[in-house]
Amino acid sequence: MTPKGQQDTAELRAAARHLGRRRFLTVTGAAAALAFATNLPTAGAAGAAEMDARKIADDPFTLGVASGDPQPDSVLLWTRLAPSPYEPGGGLPNQRVVVEWELAHDAGFQRVARRGFEITHPEFNHTLHVEVGFLDAGRTYYFRFKTGKWISETGRTRTAPAAGSTVSSLKFAAVSCQAYHDGYFTAHKHLAKDDVDVVFHLGDYLYEYAVNSAGGHRNYTDRVLPAVFNRETQTLEDYRLRYALYKTDPDLRASHAAHPFVVTWDDHETENNYADDLDENGSPPAEFLVRRAAAYRAYWENLPLRSPQQPVGPDLQLYRRLQWGLLAQFDILDTRQYRSNQAYGDGADIPGPESTDPKRSITGATQERWLIDGWRSSKAVWNVMPQQVNFSQRKLDLNAVAKLSMDAWDGYPASRDRVLAGAASAGIENLMVLTGDVHVGYAYDIKADFDDQASKTVGTEIVATSVASGRDGADKPATWDTYTKANPHMKFYNGRRGYVTVDLGQKSARADFKTVSAVTTPGAPVTTAASFVTEAGNPGLKPV
Repeated sequence: MTPKGQQDTAELRAAARHLGRRRFLTVTGAAAALAFATNLPTAGAAGAAEMDARKIADDPFTLGVASGDPQPDSVLLWTRLAPSPYEPGGGLPNQRVVVEWELAHDAGFQRVARRGFEITHPEFNHTLHVEVGFLDAGRTYYFRFKTGKWISETGRTRTAPAAGSTVSSLKFAAVSCQAYHDGYFTAHKHLAKDDVDVVFHLGDYLYEYAVNSAGGHRNYTDRVLPAVFNRETQTLEDYRLRYALYKTDPDLRASHAAHPFVVTWDDHETENNYADDLDENGSPPAEFLVRRAAAYRAYWENLPLRSPQQPVGPDLQLYRRLQWGLLAQFDILDTRQYRSNQAYGDGADIPGPESTDPKRSITGATQERWLIDGWRSSKAVWNVMPQQVNFSQRKLDLNAVAKLSMDAWDGYPASRDRVLAGAASAGIENLMVLTGDVHVGYAYDIKADFDDQASKTVGTEIVATSVASGRDGADKPATWDTYTKANPHMKFYNGRRGYVTVDLGQKSARADFKTVSAVTTPGAPVTTAASFVTEAGNPGLKPV
């Protein structure tokens, strides 16, 4: 371990000794230890002096702009000031900076709808989360930020349709898994130009793994990345800097500027395959929770999330609900923070008493009740569940008793059964699950009983392939024959990088799987690998 790595581990353990389990976080001493662990300033720093923005010599908007979680009457606008993004603090002093924001009806800002001033604080790494209200429903808006002599690029966003309104159509995109070190974000370059209303990011926005000076498989020859990235993220500073690396990517920046995002995490925003307070290395839970607190704080700071998602220590309520008139209800899940530990030591295994234990949960009881209660009150034509890991059964071999992924819903079948029973009891006719994680594109018919292929089809699962994770991939990976034979409800399997778009209408939904031929070299064109339609009231995927 490097001296820096030793220092990070020592800091985590020192904080963890004071932190204890999460149930003690309300204790003053534990809260103080957590503040130390995440490198938060002392109480007096919130009143830090104000910087004269005219003294900012270099462009502070190096990480672009973003928007998210559209509501009928409001939008959330995001930016972060970082004139030197690869330095701790982004190259700004420990001072407050005033930023002006503008929201307009036109890209030229001749018809400004709202404007105001906000303060970026050093304890939030000079990030801004501006919740702009009193807007018209179902409208496109343009936004930008100003400080000193600097003006950010222009972003485009939109509000959701009015609550209870009849909406004829919605087009959204789903993306996931963008390992910087595995390749270029070419999918985002094409997505930025695509005509979609909103983008769902389904997790693994960044990866905790080291990125070398050449950017891994990007193999840079025109730049040398700082050594600060060539280690695994552990501390708040590590995670903040890693977001800066990702957000300086021009294609990701363009995608954020073009569309509002709705985000949820998977594991790598914190640590591979963690489950609640357990990491993959068997660290003491209190020690891991300190790291999780740092990761969660950096996640909220750097993504377009509203104030209810602001973390408290190692906890952040990311599951939430969005409406698109009466056309769609989106129930965004978090299948990492509350899950039972993976059965049989994680990995692939045959199902058994440990994995099938009915007490096990991938969502936690509270989130599960919230999901099903939301379905019972839903009036939407489509009920869409953006989440992280493979929902449908996916047999990994052709044996009589096949191995399954213990990290996916297959490792939590009782959880899946309760969710599907809840959808049935709520009368949900048009269930669509959105998934990331597996670095391939899948399309599934969701069966009432996956072990009986003659059972009723009760929904559709659309799995978005990765943006870059897994490098270039292949149209037919080595497991293609096995998986398609073992899983008749799997209607599509493609191993290229890309994204998926879904057109929702009153009578049907269409999914288009967009792929690129390579990500280890920039600039690959995008093609549509396959398209499928499912009819409202008649679940089941049909190729177009």
